[in-house]
Amino acid sequence: MKYLVIDDSKMARRMTIKSLQNIISQEFEVFEATNGQEAVELYNTHQPDLCFMDLTMPIMNGFEATQAICDADEHANIVVVSADIQEHAIEKAKNAGAIGFIKKPVNEDNLKTMLEKLDLLS
Repeated sequence: MKYLVIDDSKMARRMTIKSLQNIISQEFEVFEATNGQEAVELYNTHQPDLCFMDLTMPIMNGFEATQAICDADEHANIVVVSADIQEHAIEKAKNAGAIGFIKKPVNEDNLKTMLEKLDLLS
């Protein structure tokens, strides 16, 4: 599997990747983006199986990037990872095409729960 982790915080990206490494038993590839524009470019290049998308980022925010990716690929799997758990933000992310939502900080428990919910855990 290929994963794309999008967050302007290096620490947040590392926490997500570390949690993935501790949960996923098979080998996988991870690509990292620091903003939404990079995310769209990396998505188009690598076609990851699952994206973890922050919402608040420079250049292009997570809402815009999610919309752009989903407009280009209706089968894109994007899980929003954000501290903004307000209902309107969750709805806006889902309307853009997100399939799930994880509240920051990412940890093994909330990541595993999401992967199981999406039936992506082997």
